[in-house]
Amino acid sequence: MKGNDRPLKDVVLEILKKYRLQGHLEETKLVGEWETVAGKLIASHTSGLRVRDGILFVNVDSAAMRQELQYRKEKLIDLLNKNAGKAVIREIIFR
Repeated sequence: MKGNDRPLKDVVLEILKKYRLQGHLEETKLVGEWETVAGKLIASHTSGLRVRDGILFVNVDSAAMRQELQYRKEKLIDLLNKNAGKAVIREIIFR
């Protein structure tokens, strides 16, 4: 590499940090990994996932599944954050 040449990864990370987009990227990655973390059965009953200020909003297709997810909420938060490697999600709201 020449004098000012840097790996593209470093440049992208610097831009994300400069414009405070790193958190949004991590949140988006977690939404994409929902099925892996929650499992296929839960994922098949949920939709419309979005994250805002550390809160994951999840639409659930039945009251029974929503109740079950309420019982599993803390475990899901732990799994999502463990998957991210840091605390990204602090709350989940099931609708």
